[in-house]
Amino acid sequence: MSASTLQLEIPVVLPHIEDERDQCVGRLTELIAARKGIQQAHIERQNGQALVCLHYDPNLLSLEAVQRLAQRAGAQITDRFHHIHLPIAGMDCSDCVTVIEHGVGRLDGVLTVSVNYAAQSMRVEFDGQKVNQAAIEHRVRSLGYTIPVAGLRSWFQENRELLFSLAAGLLVLLGWAGGGFLGLPGPASLALYLGAYLLGGWDVGRHAFHALRERRFDTDLLMVIAALGAAALGDFAEGGLLLFLFSLGHVLEERALDRARAAVRALADLAPKTALVRRDGKEQELPVESLRLDDVVIVRPGVRIPMDGIILDGNSGVDQSSVTGESLPIDKAPGDNVFASTVNGEGALEVKVTRLAKDSTLARVMKMVEEAQAQKSPTQQIVEKFERVFVPAVLVLTALIIIVPPLFSFPFHDSFLRAMTLLVAASPCALALGTPATILAGVAQAARNGVLVKGGVHLENLGRLKVIAFDKTGTVTHGQPEVTDIVVVPASGWKEADLLSLAAGAESRSAHPLAQAVVRSAQTRGLPVSVMDEVESLTGRGLRAVSNGKTVWIGNQKLMGEAGVPLSPDALDHSQSFQQAGKTLMWVAVNNMLIGLIALADTLRREAAPTMQALKQLGVAHTIMLTGDNARSASAIAAEVGLTEFRADLMPEDKLTIIRDLVKEYGQVAMIGDGVNDAPALANATVGIAMGGAGTDVALETADVALMGDDLSKLPFAVGLGRATRAIIMQNLFISLGVIALLIITSLTGIVSIGIAIIFHEGSTLVVVANALRLLGYQERK
Repeated sequence: MSASTLQLEIPVVLPHIEDERDQCVGRLTELIAARKGIQQAHIERQNGQALVCLHYDPNLLSLEAVQRLAQRAGAQITDRFHHIHLPIAGMDCSDCVTVIEHGVGRLDGVLTVSVNYAAQSMRVEFDGQKVNQAAIEHRVRSLGYTIPVAGLRSWFQENRELLFSLAAGLLVLLGWAGGGFLGLPGPASLALYLGAYLLGGWDVGRHAFHALRERRFDTDLLMVIAALGAAALGDFAEGGLLLFLFSLGHVLEERALDRARAAVRALADLAPKTALVRRDGKEQELPVESLRLDDVVIVRPGVRIPMDGIILDGNSGVDQSSVTGESLPIDKAPGDNVFASTVNGEGALEVKVTRLAKDSTLARVMKMVEEAQAQKSPTQQIVEKFERVFVPAVLVLTALIIIVPPLFSFPFHDSFLRAMTLLVAASPCALALGTPATILAGVAQAARNGVLVKGGVHLENLGRLKVIAFDKTGTVTHGQPEVTDIVVVPASGWKEADLLSLAAGAESRSAHPLAQAVVRSAQTRGLPVSVMDEVESLTGRGLRAVSNGKTVWIGNQKLMGEAGVPLSPDALDHSQSFQQAGKTLMWVAVNNMLIGLIALADTLRREAAPTMQALKQLGVAHTIMLTGDNARSASAIAAEVGLTEFRADLMPEDKLTIIRDLVKEYGQVAMIGDGVNDAPALANATVGIAMGGAGTDVALETADVALMGDDLSKLPFAVGLGRATRAIIMQNLFISLGVIALLIITSLTGIVSIGIAIIFHEGSTLVVVANALRLLGYQERK
């Protein structure tokens, strides 16, 4: 049975959805596949882009009918299934994530819900026929959290938790001082303590209530039980102090984490809100959201470029540090790409818009950074599993401490007080915050320096690497040939400049990379390009040209033999030495006389050798180059750059096999390439790292880590940041678990009171958050 195929980009049929992992994409293919005439509907990746691939019977459906069918199916799904992204305020610890996800997820019609504590946001996918956005927002508010509206929060709302906490502390102080020194009657002191309970426990109590209602046990619940227990014993001062310190600690933690969030938000704020656009012969200032593809934007000197585009007119140096992390401005000319948020230098530019605001490189980077913050690292997942068992175990142990000792004549008051102290001591706030705070700061610092890390798991894996495999072309080398040597035959009477000018004239009509390298070399030296009367391409050998009645031959050694050009022993010696160095040769002859040789090679990146040295100092024991070059050429490059190993004479599929073998042998292996031909190898490495992510969609989509600038020297920074991230995660685990263990022992033995326990508890939480924020200042050690 005959079949035809239609391929469509996902956003064409499902607007606002680009990720093929979205459930709506699966619904679309199922819906289309059920239609008569459709033989198969599936998702296929080509050059890193996901496409809806439809196989249909052309005898039953025309191409236009299939397109209409796909668009109607997409509209049907879009009308029914919705995705919303909401900010959430009031989350004071990572336990809140579980409560919100569980509470919202129980609504009939909610398909998926994901809460990002680090970014303070929630993403929900829901069936519009069963539930709407208003009901989802109502459920969030009923759980004790708020959905802030940008610009509408007053100063009091922004600072309410801090004010409540400080007021609670003041009331505790007044109650203690009044009862002990000022002669206040007991009821007055009690009223002050109750006021402290109300203010300090307002947010903690609400969250504990909603968590309990959702059948979840969290640290807020432990604190509320401890405070109520202290009140039951008549120790209102201890309970008030507990709630004051706990609420103040949460406020300080939130403000500290805001530093990391602000580092990410600052990237988004870099993009201009308006652009100077030329339309209908007039220049007008318009919001960037209203710009269309192919609009021409005028960029004045010293201002930020508002959109991704191509320069039509003008030359300038552009500071791309906000996107690529490059420290020096990059010279730009007509035909070059520029990115939104980068800063124009001293020259005015006219830029044709190539991407809408929502699709700009910066917008996509911000989206991926946000997704990275939401993903849980392996350590965080282990900690959360531990917490799910640990918190109920603490409640059971608390009950046993209350009940069992009095059965053996131990004073009930002391037993109960120690149980309440245990609740405070065993609260795993520091443990819960230590890892996500570190990942948040690490991902933010990476993005600020032109390194896009797509998740905590990749950041941790960067810190474990012992082996990194490098694609040669475009990674270790620049990826385009350059003229490296010019040898003139002395007896010919020609000069080097004249030979290069002649060769450039003959090659100027060819688009071959070697030909363009010769032309570039002549232009760089300011040489005139010789005029050719005719040029004939000789496939697989070179070309023949005619200039001023003379026949010019440029090509390989085989062509020289066909043209009857004798080759001197000296020329052949030069040829052999160049070939041993892995260079490509062009023989140049006029009529039947050899006049010289031009050697070309894909030049090494200047930063390649220092990068390998830096990686070695970071503990990367094996740096391996993968190349299709012959072993002799690969050996020379590996030795010059400082690579520990190389694999030569490889076909593209061989790289994938080698990566899989390296993963089996070493466990943690990274692969770095340009993200195009290397996509399978990048996907199978523990960490896939793409070069030049700012310029290629494929690199952004296929790799786990993208070096936004075409700069290999950013690799040691990325690995070093991964090492520092793992070290801080381990430090935070040691601090939090150590403090919990110490407090549990001292609370059970009666050495510490509730007040001391809460000071150590909140102190350890602030310490791990502050420790995590050190990553915001991480710089590569030179």
